[in-house]
Amino acid sequence: MTEIIRKQLNDNPIARWCVLAIVSITMMCGYFITDVMAPLQTMLEETFGWGGTEYGLFTGAYGWFNVFLFMLIIGGIILDKKGMRFTGTLACFLMIAGCAVKYYAISPFFAFEGYTFGIRNQVLLACVGFATFGVGVEIAGITVTKVIARWFRGKEIALAMGLQVATARIGTSLAFSLSVPLARTFHEISAPVLFGLAILCIGLISFLVFNVMDRRLDASLRETNAAAEESFRLRDIRSMVRIKGFWLIAILCVLFYSAIFPFLKFATSLMINKYGIAEEWAGNVPSLISLGAIVLTPIFGSIYDRVGRGASIMFLGSFLLIIVHVLFALPILNVWWFAAAVMVVLGIAFSLVPSAMWPSVPKIIPQKQLGSAYATVFWVQNIGLAGVPTLIGWVLARYCMTGNPEAPYDYTLPMIIFAGFGVAAAFVAYLLKKEDKKMGYGLESPNIVIKK
Repeated sequence: MTEIIRKQLNDNPIARWCVLAIVSITMMCGYFITDVMAPLQTMLEETFGWGGTEYGLFTGAYGWFNVFLFMLIIGGIILDKKGMRFTGTLACFLMIAGCAVKYYAISPFFAFEGYTFGIRNQVLLACVGFATFGVGVEIAGITVTKVIARWFRGKEIALAMGLQVATARIGTSLAFSLSVPLARTFHEISAPVLFGLAILCIGLISFLVFNVMDRRLDASLRETNAAAEESFRLRDIRSMVRIKGFWLIAILCVLFYSAIFPFLKFATSLMINKYGIAEEWAGNVPSLISLGAIVLTPIFGSIYDRVGRGASIMFLGSFLLIIVHVLFALPILNVWWFAAAVMVVLGIAFSLVPSAMWPSVPKIIPQKQLGSAYATVFWVQNIGLAGVPTLIGWVLARYCMTGNPEAPYDYTLPMIIFAGFGVAAAFVAYLLKKEDKKMGYGLESPNIVIKK
C-alpha cells in the first residue's frame, strides 16, 4: 500500500504545492473584489449620496442569495456530486458576472435612476451584482478548501490552508490600499471595480490550469489502482448534521467572522471618524490586518500540523478579538499609531482561528461529505455576513450621527456590538475544546501522518 501511495501525483511535493499556488491565485482575485468598495464608503456618499443605511444594505447583500436562496448549500451538493473542476469553473463565471453587474451599477453608463421597493435603483442593482458575486466567491471558497483537503490529506494540510488564506488576504490588502488611489487617478469611482473585473478573468484562467492538473491526479490514482473515493449520497447529509462538533465549528465561524469581515467594511470610515486619518490613507490601516494574516496564518497552520492544539488556537484567537474591539470602543488614544497597533493584534486573531478552523473540519467529516460540510459552514457564516453589515449601517444612521461634517459617525456602539460577537465566539471555542476532549476528534493532535 505504501508503494502505491508513493506513485500518486499528490505525493509529489512539487505537484501539490503548484496546485495550491494556482487555486490560491483564484481566491486572491476573488477577495480583491470582496473588499474593493470598502474604502470607498465616503466617496460613495459624496458622489452618489449613499447614506449609512444604503451602504450597510449593499455590504450585507453579499450573502443574500447564499442565505435566503440556499445557494451555498446547493453549491456544496453540486461540489460533492459533480466534482471540484466543474463547480470551481462555474463559481469563477458567477464571480465575473456579479462583478460586471456591480461595475455597471456605479459606472457612468448607469441610466436607471429612481426607486424600486423603496430602494434606489443604483443601490439595488449594486446589491444584486454583489449578491451574485457572493455566490461565486463562496462556492469557489468551499471548492478550493476541498481541493486542498484532497491534495494534502495526511500531509501539510493546515499549512496549505494557511497559505491559501494568506494569499487571499493579499487580495484584501490590495483592495484597501489601491481602491481610493485608483478611483482618484482615473477620476472615476468605478475604476477599481473594473480593475477587479480584469483580474477575475486571470483567476478563471488560473483555475482552468488546475483542472488540467486535477485530471492528471485522477489518472495517477487509476494507474496505481488506488481506492476510489466513496460516492456522495444526499442521505449522507443527515449523518453530518447530527455531529455536535461540526455545528460548534459552524457557529464559531459565523460569530468570529461577523466580528471581522463586517468590521472591515466600516474600518476605513472608523479610521476617518475616530482617528482623524486622511481619506486617501485611511484604508492602509485596515490593510494591516491582512498583512499580518499573510505572514502569520501559514505559521500557525504549520504549528497545528506539527504540534496540534487546534481547539486551543481557536479559543486564543477568539479571545484576542474581544480585546481588539473593546480597545476600539474605548475613548482613549485617538491617534493613528494606536489604531495601527490594535489592527496588528486583530491580524493575529484573524490568523489564529482560520489556521485551525478550516483544517479541523476533515477531522470531523468524511472526505465524501466535505463539500456539503464546508458549504453548510459557509452558509451559516453568510448569515452573519448578510445581517451584521445591515445592522451596523442601521445603528450608525439611527444612533451614531454626530452632526459634525468632518466626523459624522461615532463608532462606539458598533464596536461594542463587534466585541459582543467576540465574547460569544470565545465561549463557543471553549465548548468545542470540551467536545473534542469528549469525542476524540483529534483537534488537539497534529495533522501530519508519519508513515512507518
